[in-house]
Amino acid sequence: MQFQTNAKTTDDKRQELRLQAGAWLKAAREEVGLSQRELAGKMGALYYTFISQIESGKGRLPADRYAVYAEALGVDSREFAIKMLEFYEPTTYQLIFNQKSAI
Repeated sequence: MQFQTNAKTTDDKRQELRLQAGAWLKAAREEVGLSQRELAGKMGALYYTFISQIESGKGRLPADRYAVYAEALGVDSREFAIKMLEFYEPTTYQLIFNQKSAI
């Protein structure tokens, strides 16, 4: 079995989803009134630029940080993880939940 993908299209889609994830994370942070520096401190991150990179779509939040990030924002960690899955792994999200991503 052979699969062909257009790497450029896949990379563009991945980057667009990272940008959307970053915008969502920024809005969630602002909704609870935290600065990037304050959020980084709550998460135990050494540098607030970690938050900046994620919010700007230049980075991706590692899955092992989902629970800490959710707690810092005061949101349910399960729902947070599902949302991140929808942004970062839309195909897996679709397979698990048997529905297309709303994103």
